[in-house]
Amino acid sequence: VQLQASGGGLVQTGDSLRLSCAASGRTVSSYVMGWFRQAPGKEREFVAAINWNGVGTFYKDSVRGRFTISRDNAKNTVYLQMNRLKPEDSALYYCAVDLDNEVKITTRPAQYDYWGQGTLVTVSS
Repeated sequence: VQLQASGGGLVQTGDSLRLSCAASGRTVSSYVMGWFRQAPGKEREFVAAINWNGVGTFYKDSVRGRFTISRDNAKNTVYLQMNRLKPEDSALYYCAVDLDNEVKITTRPAQYDYWGQGTLVTVSS
């Protein structure tokens, strides 16, 4: 599975961005997909995840209500809509797939099997 994340950029506080994660090599429509982020000097942290049919989602507390994860299984793509961005949201954002789960969402990076290369989000104050 290859995951290609895109959509990052430099924005101002309060702006919005939509990240995309396109999968190739294998369909990911039957699996949980997640977004993680890593800021310089910090550990990779969970941001959001979505189950196979999009009905189940889970968010990091600090982004709940501002970020929305969604997926288009026909396009083998997952999205992360980020609204009301804050400087503390600045990080390299990664998408990942959990090939062991269709419904159960986990926040542990080690559970995810394949990762995209990351897309950089920088929010200026």
